[in-house]
Amino acid sequence: MLKKLDKCLVICVVLLLVIGLIMIFSASNVTSYMKYSKSPYNFFIRQFIFLIGSLIISFFILRFKTRYYSKCAPILMFVCIGLLVCVLIYGKVSNDAKSWFSIFGIFTVQPSEFAKVITIIFFACHYSVKNNCNNLASVTYPLLLSVAVAGTIALQPDFGTMLLYVGIVGMMFLAFPVKFKLKRNSALIVIGVCMAALLAMSAIGIHIFSDRQKGRLDFFNPCEKIYAEGNQVCNGYIAINNGGLFGKGLGNSTQKYLYLPEAYTDFIFAIVVEELGLICSIGILILMFLVLWRIFLIAKRSTTSRGSLICYGVFWYILLHIVINLGGLLGLMPLTGVPLPFLSYGGSYLLCLVSSIALVLRVDYENKTPTAA
Repeated sequence: MLKKLDKCLVICVVLLLVIGLIMIFSASNVTSYMKYSKSPYNFFIRQFIFLIGSLIISFFILRFKTRYYSKCAPILMFVCIGLLVCVLIYGKVSNDAKSWFSIFGIFTVQPSEFAKVITIIFFACHYSVKNNCNNLASVTYPLLLSVAVAGTIALQPDFGTMLLYVGIVGMMFLAFPVKFKLKRNSALIVIGVCMAALLAMSAIGIHIFSDRQKGRLDFFNPCEKIYAEGNQVCNGYIAINNGGLFGKGLGNSTQKYLYLPEAYTDFIFAIVVEELGLICSIGILILMFLVLWRIFLIAKRSTTSRGSLICYGVFWYILLHIVINLGGLLGLMPLTGVPLPFLSYGGSYLLCLVSSIALVLRVDYENKTPTAA
């Protein structure tokens, strides 16, 4: 089986995961020791454990035929909505958002991350059945479920994840083999439901965005607000400027000394540029786009609409993370806290990312081995 997997995709993913581990250690060791009074290896070890767990789960995904997804995808979708509701009640608050479950006080799990991948599988399975593409009710049903997911994420409130989730759903919806008239009517129904929900929430005094998130909408000239909303972006600019073409050397970042908050999460690329330089950083981005290119090719070669839609969903899942993360880092859009694929620290996201790559590799294997589908 391993011999039939896309070697270019596997090599690029392995290289990015290794670079990610190295940069997480470099970006987090000072924060771990000085801010949290823990071992400098703390976040590196945790991420490594997450990676091992992700690879084990991916092994089982690779062995699981995609045609079986149709049986479990609807159940997983409703379980996901249930978990998102529970996190609003019992979740842990961090950065003004209640998005995580704490497990024994050691690890945290973010259900909204799993919602992205589960939605991709559910949509791909649902719309790969021709009968589900011929009437308005069947076309609209998955979209209404996605509105429920997006709504619970918005109530956390987590604007970045909600924006990304809506983007994935929207791009997948455009790719579905559904008649234009049905797509239009379905979209109008969903827009109407969303507007009604927003009006109802406004009437009872529920606000989606916190004051902190509203402040992030003013993202112009961040260095004029370096002691307020512009702190992270401006310090990110300083890190990028420090790096120049060739960088200051691995481990030699100055901005990670608590100038750049949580440098090992959504702002890790600023540390990458500061330490490795612009040339190496562009090389890392090229690796990411090679991953996207291979996923796109596998989607085009897919022998089933289900496999094709899964791959297109994963393609947009990764691309939107890259665009939104780098857009926030460079001050081209508001900060959202969206992680950068393969590099940012985060157990839930790493598990979902590696699992999504495994889904694509399974589709690729079935393309090359029709009897395995």
